[in-house]
Amino acid sequence: MAVAARAQWKGFVRFGEITAPVALYTATSTSDRISFHTVNRSTGNRVRREFVDSVTGQTVEKEDQVKGYEIDNDRYVVLDPEEVASAVPESDKMLRVQAFITCDDIDKVYFDKPYYLTPAKMGAEAFTLLRDGMRKAQVAGIAQTVLFRRMRTVLVRPHGKGLIATTLNFEYEVRSAKDAFEEIPQIKIEGEMLDLAKHIIGTKKGTFSAEEFDDRYEAALAELVKAKLEGKTLPKSAPPKVSKPNELLEALRQSAGVKAAPEQKRRAAKASASKGRTKTARSTAAKAKTTAKAKRASTPHRRAS
Repeated sequence: MAVAARAQWKGFVRFGEITAPVALYTATSTSDRISFHTVNRSTGNRVRREFVDSVTGQTVEKEDQVKGYEIDNDRYVVLDPEEVASAVPESDKMLRVQAFITCDDIDKVYFDKPYYLTPAKMGAEAFTLLRDGMRKAQVAGIAQTVLFRRMRTVLVRPHGKGLIATTLNFEYEVRSAKDAFEEIPQIKIEGEMLDLAKHIIGTKKGTFSAEEFDDRYEAALAELVKAKLEGKTLPKSAPPKVSKPNELLEALRQSAGVKAAPEQKRRAAKASASKGRTKTARSTAAKAKTTAKAKRASTPHRRAS
């Protein structure tokens, strides 16, 4: 992807007493994604969004719209645009490297958005010194600055001829993994199942190449739009079959191209037959119990003379 012609931010990167003028360019873009407009189904016209008062139902013009922080149900602290702007930290356009670390020191869940960091013409030598120094030491820099009206922490890493500056999420923005995984049961997998899983993983080892992966959702949307224009209906795909616990071993064997040994097949067949007999026996016993109970209920009680 070609770097955008206009820089998103211009400033300086500083480590120690060395300062280099730099420019920041967005490294990712969603502009090529299929996008939709909201339209009126009856007329086919685009729908215009309006802000209305939740009580009066009247349209609120832009000049009358202000920010409000809710302190209770329908009670707000109102802030004027000038007040909000005054709370933004002052920017001196300086990206200060505070420490050098290994990338493994940061959990990737904190990674937010990547940007390309390039040198200005007058700062190429100092920029190259930082880039090559980090590359030789195999470290990345942790820096802070005001970006896009917010104080941001940034991870700076060598990347080709330039640097990658990845903004990092703050701790309060990252959900607890412990809370997210709390209800996952403790299950121990061992023996043949674990060996087969390791074998399958080993046969599929590779390297990541972005061009090998397509955005299937975008492709599906394009096909859907094309089909609608042509008056066609796309076939619905069947839902995937979820592997059940008692099917895992056989599924692993099929994935690995391993056939079950005759003895294993006999054990599996015996276990299946035993399970079937147990189920039948339980069903028969339950029916007999129900029948006996019904007979007792229908037989009149006799008093002893």
